[in-house]
Amino acid sequence: MITVTEATSLPESLKPTVVTIGKFDAIHLGHQELLRETIEIAEEHMLVPAVVTFDRHPSEILNPGNAPEPVIGINQKKELLDEAGIELMVALAFDNALAKSSAEDFVSEVLVEGLNAKVVVVGDGFRFGAEAKGDIALLKELGEQYGFTVRVMAPVEIDGAIVSTSRVRELLLAGEVTAVARLLGRRHSTTGVVEHGLKIGREIGFPTANMSRDSEGFLPRDAVYAGWLYVDGERYMTALSVGINETFTAVPRLIEAHVIGVTGLDLYDKVVTVEYVEFIRLAAKFNGVEDLVAEINRDIEKIKEILS
Repeated sequence: MITVTEATSLPESLKPTVVTIGKFDAIHLGHQELLRETIEIAEEHMLVPAVVTFDRHPSEILNPGNAPEPVIGINQKKELLDEAGIELMVALAFDNALAKSSAEDFVSEVLVEGLNAKVVVVGDGFRFGAEAKGDIALLKELGEQYGFTVRVMAPVEIDGAIVSTSRVRELLLAGEVTAVARLLGRRHSTTGVVEHGLKIGREIGFPTANMSRDSEGFLPRDAVYAGWLYVDGERYMTALSVGINETFTAVPRLIEAHVIGVTGLDLYDKVVTVEYVEFIRLAAKFNGVEDLVAEINRDIEKIKEILS
């Protein structure tokens, strides 16, 4: 997949396109339906399947200080779009200029002049342009003017509720990682570099890999989870702990991964991915090392049963 930051001066080999537009900050089942439709249309009409997205949540500009944290990072987004079959991602810088761009200018400059879009795929309720004044009716009207058609996709529902990024985020904040997997069609994950920590886990017999705080992938509720760790093409059964480690010292919030049943595994400075499979228990402060070790052993037995 080719990634660009503006829809200008694209080679003709990347045109004409079928385009879907959105934040795509979770790539949940609703997003996946947009991608599936985009790719099917592209294959049927010999078009390039493209995504127009943004380098940050628009609220970072429109409502500073209140922007929600993305469920996935930009590199995770790239990987998921590439796996889906998207050939071109335009990650526009959402700045003041773009925020003030009218709906008509967005269509003419990005979709028409930039991407030579022949079909635009959007979700029900799609809004665009300055102050979100552009709606689907205007998009269709502009499509007639510029020569593209508009395909509107209905939202995806599970158990009578619409699948949305905000719902995914709410479930992660509650530690409901199994429910999140249903909305994503995959397990939620965090990817980042393993860095040196205080090595407290090693001292008590449970060495952990501390993932850097700039890792991608929303951290769920402070708790212990059963999970998998992926590195160097291998998968390892893992106990995941999200929190601040109050038993020993209050450190900035992070995720620690203890690989179960493997010794001598050197993960320092390697990029690893952890998947959250199931909630085990809430994070807690223990009275001492003995209580902590006993609880960790109970956690590990539960995790082995879940993942075996």
